[in-house]
Amino acid sequence: MSKKQILLINDMAGYGKVATAAMLPILSYMGHPTYNLPTALVSNTLDYGKFNIMDTTEYIQGVFPVWKELGFRFDAIATGFIVSERQAQIVSAFCKEQAAAGTTIYVDPIMGDEGKLYNGVTPATIEVMQEMIAVSDLMFPNYTEACYLTHTDYHPEGISMEEAKGLVTALHDKSGKSVLITSIPVAGQHCVVGYNHKSGQYFMLPYTEIPVHFPGTGDIFSAVLIGHLLSGDSLRKSTRMAMDAVYRLIDLNKNNDDKNRGIPLENYLEVVDAPVR
Repeated sequence: MSKKQILLINDMAGYGKVATAAMLPILSYMGHPTYNLPTALVSNTLDYGKFNIMDTTEYIQGVFPVWKELGFRFDAIATGFIVSERQAQIVSAFCKEQAAAGTTIYVDPIMGDEGKLYNGVTPATIEVMQEMIAVSDLMFPNYTEACYLTHTDYHPEGISMEEAKGLVTALHDKSGKSVLITSIPVAGQHCVVGYNHKSGQYFMLPYTEIPVHFPGTGDIFSAVLIGHLLSGDSLRKSTRMAMDAVYRLIDLNKNNDDKNRGIPLENYLEVVDAPVR
């Protein structure tokens, strides 16, 4: 089976294994030809408290006509951090065009966490992100982002399985395709909940949380998930593989001195193919 070519549309950090810097080595290790289009250049992970960031919207606008003229095509596109409403409109238009030609679109609608939006994310950004998820074959917001995208109240104490299923259904209705909600507390258990539109099945996969914070773990989850999907694994199996990989990587690095730089992935790439529990 030939490996699928994938384009990452996400930010690039100069110092730290997050976003493109985390996803590219994983997908390349899994054998998929991986290309990238940075939505922003960031000096370092934001966890250091100080950073410099450059919006690359003008660059992106110049890239798409060149790629079109050269006839570049991708089997899949994965979108992540979007800097502005204008950039979101440009990227979503490109994704719609590519989807119409048969490209699979994966959308991580990065907007917030722990019940709050990230700095700089506005209500208008949420509405533009609706355009992104509408064209997705698979979207995977976290619980906070799922609530904002569906105008649902956020409950930090958690929700019931029926409520989680309702949230997944509300997201599915926006795209007609598959959905995952990551890191959602369901009936007292940390879970990933999902819906596979191909099989029509809902599923819930519980996990044990390690109380250590590393930036970039969501990007690692995305890369492992997408890598296995592109290799032909089912959504449920790919999700479990991604969850297990993140758990093992955090566990192996939980005593690292400087956690703000993320996980040094190059030392642990074999983890992405660990067996499913």
